[in-house]
Amino acid sequence: MYDPVIREHKPFILESFYYADADTERLIPYYGDFLLDSGAFTFCGTGGFQESKFEEYLERYADFINRNRVDKFFELDVDSITGYEKVLSYRTKLEKLTGKQCIPVWHISRGKNEFLRHCDEYPYVALGGYVAAIKASDPRQKAYTRNYPWFISEAHKRGKKIHGLGFTALDLLPKCHFDSVDSTAWTTGNRFGYLYYFDGETMKKKNVPKGHRLGDSKKAALHNYIEWIKFQKYAERKL
Repeated sequence: MYDPVIREHKPFILESFYYADADTERLIPYYGDFLLDSGAFTFCGTGGFQESKFEEYLERYADFINRNRVDKFFELDVDSITGYEKVLSYRTKLEKLTGKQCIPVWHISRGKNEFLRHCDEYPYVALGGYVAAIKASDPRQKAYTRNYPWFISEAHKRGKKIHGLGFTALDLLPKCHFDSVDSTAWTTGNRFGYLYYFDGETMKKKNVPKGHRLGDSKKAALHNYIEWIKFQKYAERKL
């Protein structure tokens, strides 16, 4: 359904390796830009953490990266499951298998000094945990989101790019000048019954009249997808 739109508009896509399939590999050449998330946290959540299976998953991840010549891919940031020292060993193995630097994903548990180290050592860094921060009652987490401009500024001071994982807070995007962000927000209209539209500066939504449903969910999903691509192109130029 999305193939003609992808070929025409060349959207910027972040895909999770956990969900990647043959279609993912077929379409990668048509994207305007492509980032690959490890999906490691999702993988661990499906059956609990098992060292041998996780090592196998890492190797399949590296093989996918090599096979598809992916340049922008995230580390396996399972800090909350294995601890950061183990994450560092997975990072080393991933980079050895691919011959490329990954994108480290900073979490609040690593401390600000480690973020600065990421910026010194890597051309592209990422901030994780936005969704968790919004849901958390921990004041440290909430303060973290307010400090996003500091993180972005420190990365840019060093000439590095920075990605906001799971971040499309439309009110904050003009203040937080990420180089890239990702979100599944565009799918919420399909799930909850409303249409998005781009008004030239931001995204708006139009609810289905009370007592009615979206008549054609596939058509609605395609509409929402195209409208978010319009916003994506605007954000690239203006935000």
